[in-house]
Amino acid sequence: MFRPRELALERGWPGRVEGDRVIQLAAQTLQAFFTGGGSAREHAEYALADVDLLPPVLQPPAVRDFMAFEEHVANARAQRGSTVPQEWYEIPVFYFSNPAAIYGPEAEIATPVETQELDYELECAAVIGAGGRIGGFTVMNDWSARDVQRAEMRVGLGPAKGKDFATSFGPVLVTTDEFDGSGGAMIARVNGEERSRGDLASMYHGWDALLAQAARNTVLRPGDIIGSGTVGGGCILEHGDGRWLQRGDVVELEIEGIGILRNTVA
Repeated sequence: MFRPRELALERGWPGRVEGDRVIQLAAQTLQAFFTGGGSAREHAEYALADVDLLPPVLQPPAVRDFMAFEEHVANARAQRGSTVPQEWYEIPVFYFSNPAAIYGPEAEIATPVETQELDYELECAAVIGAGGRIGGFTVMNDWSARDVQRAEMRVGLGPAKGKDFATSFGPVLVTTDEFDGSGGAMIARVNGEERSRGDLASMYHGWDALLAQAARNTVLRPGDIIGSGTVGGGCILEHGDGRWLQRGDVVELEIEGIGILRNTVA
C-alpha cells in the first residue's frame, strides 16, 4: 500500500514496485487484490521517492504471532530459569495480536507510558492471499513492553497489554514468486548499531506447519497475518544487557530479500 505525497489520501492504494517506480493497481486494498486472484489493471505510475509506503495490510482481519524459532524460546525461558517444554516441539503455538494497532515503515511508535523496558522483535510475517495460501512475505516488528508483559504473564494468561500497543510491518510485501520464506539473513539495528543477527532458515516449525495450525477449526482470510516469531537473538530481552529502547531511537529490521523496516520510537 502507498500514498502519493501530493494527494491527501487516508487509505492509499495497492501498488507494484518496479525499480524506482510504483504503479497503482486497480484494487481498493491488498485483501481485495488477492481475493480477485492476484491480478488487477494498472493505473498511474509514481516515483518511489514521491510516495509514502503504508503497512502492506492496513486493517488485517487477524494477526497470529507464532514462536517458531527454538533459539529464541530457549533464550527467553533461560531468563526465567526454565527450559523449552516438550509441548513446544509438538505444537506450533501463537497468540493473537491487535489488528487495530498496525504501523508501517517510517512510522513513529509511541512508547506506552507504563513501560521502562521497550523492546523490538525481529520477525518475518506471511500475509494470507487467496484460498488460504500465502500471498507474500514482509518484515514484522512485534514491539514489546517487557516489564508490563512480565507482570501480566505471571497470571498465566497473555501476553496482552505488553504487546497490543503496536506492531509494524513493511517496507513492502514480496510475493512468493520472488521470495519463498525459506531463508534469508535477518538483522536488527538501533541507531545504526547492529544488535541482532539470525537467519530465517533456522525456523524449527516451517510455514506449512504454521498455516496448518492457524487454519485448524477455522478459516484463514485474505489479509490475515501469520508471524514467525522472533529469530534467535532477535530482541533485547535475549541479550540480557538492559539496553532497552529509548525515545528517539531509530530501529531498523532487515530481512534479506524483503528490505528494511524502519521506525522511530516516539
